[in-house]
Amino acid sequence: MWTLEKFYAETGSGFLKSCSRRSTGKVKFINLTRRTEIGANSYYLEAGGRRLVLDSGMHPKFQGEEALPNLKAFGDRRLDAIIVSHSHQDHIGTLPVLMRRQPQARVFMTEATAEIGTTLLHNSVNVMTRQREELGTTLYPLFTHRETDRVADRWQLCALRQAYTLAGERTSPNDGDSLTFEFFDAGHVLGSTGILIRAEDRTLFYTGDVNFDDQTIAQAAVFPEEKIDILIMECTRGDTPVPATWSRVGEEQRLAQAIENAFARGGCVLIPVFALGKTQEVLAMLYKLRREKILDFPIYIGGLSTKITEIYDRRALMGRRQLPRLQLLDELRPFVLNAETINDARARAGRVYALSSGMMTPKTLSNIFAQRIVEQARHSIFFVGYADPESPARILRNALPDQQVKLDPDEAGQRVRCHLEQFQFSAHASRESLIGFAERVKPKKVVLVHGDPLAVEWMRARLASDLADSEIIVPMPGVELEL
Repeated sequence: MWTLEKFYAETGSGFLKSCSRRSTGKVKFINLTRRTEIGANSYYLEAGGRRLVLDSGMHPKFQGEEALPNLKAFGDRRLDAIIVSHSHQDHIGTLPVLMRRQPQARVFMTEATAEIGTTLLHNSVNVMTRQREELGTTLYPLFTHRETDRVADRWQLCALRQAYTLAGERTSPNDGDSLTFEFFDAGHVLGSTGILIRAEDRTLFYTGDVNFDDQTIAQAAVFPEEKIDILIMECTRGDTPVPATWSRVGEEQRLAQAIENAFARGGCVLIPVFALGKTQEVLAMLYKLRREKILDFPIYIGGLSTKITEIYDRRALMGRRQLPRLQLLDELRPFVLNAETINDARARAGRVYALSSGMMTPKTLSNIFAQRIVEQARHSIFFVGYADPESPARILRNALPDQQVKLDPDEAGQRVRCHLEQFQFSAHASRESLIGFAERVKPKKVVLVHGDPLAVEWMRARLASDLADSEIIVPMPGVELEL
């Protein structure tokens, strides 16, 4: 099998040779993530004589400098712009640091991304402040509340389906500017976008995180269908086939039955969720169960999830979405837990606890609550989205009955006796729909990012077979390429 290690070994020297040439008109690219994985997502681009960075994420597993993208990879070059696809922490979490180092760069995103991003960055300051005490590191916080407010004032908010110059001016796609960009709805979470860049006579499209299927709230992505020269594409679900019998309606029915079964055993249900996106999608599914008189039960969510849900409710009628009149907090009236009240929250039968983080990171609400119920057979933990291979959520999800797991390195191991179940409600595109999109836009080059090694390798092999006239590139982290 052709692994990524072999791929790098056999093609890496060619990449390096191509970087030594400095012909004009080339598109230069550097993968600023430190490894081939889903981490601190960030990508350097040079095209049309302009320099920009797409996204500036924070790695959820590491601390300090290791949590940052590899910003040293593009050296002392000055950026013209930073363009943010959406507000998940692994895409926006270190934006204040990058802006501090590149104060001249203009910053662009959608209005919803800005509103959510400000909330998440302020929460990140709180988390890093606590970690400063727990870890004893003077590096944290990487930025402050004051700096977050200051940099947010400099963000320029952009509409969908409108071309902009890097000076922030609206323009038409073909008016002669050296580089323009345009946002397209990515169908992933509120405010998420793919980014179309036109530079001289070339087009480049960055998918960001995308979903080509409708969710309970988010509608499917609407991406350009014309030919693209260079496609930078996410690969999150590259190692996960979609079952032939899967449908979202069927999966929602399976979730309803699983909740009912859990309650019949005298237990509660924990659903680890991301505060942004997955919380609101799960709440909408639970609302439908209540509306259709299938099930009605108390729901608990976290404090950050509540803040993000308030933004979803305020913006319900402002864009493309399912159930546009649904006000989640008014309809469901969830109870709110936080870092203090979680310690006194008992696992009560007949209740659903939709708590972050989705990966059950140690010290988060979902991790603390999971430790409380994992050894009790009557309770259930349902997984509804992506989890990093080394995260507590993935470790627990893959555990066998009665296997000992350690959900927090600072706590004792525990036996898995609760009921575990996995559901397919990913906010990321299936690998089949990603391949289909690539086949429709017929790129000359495909650059594969945002995926674990097995996911990226499956996508590389499949695209190499299906798109014989396209060059399929897995960019080695930190290495400059000429596309």
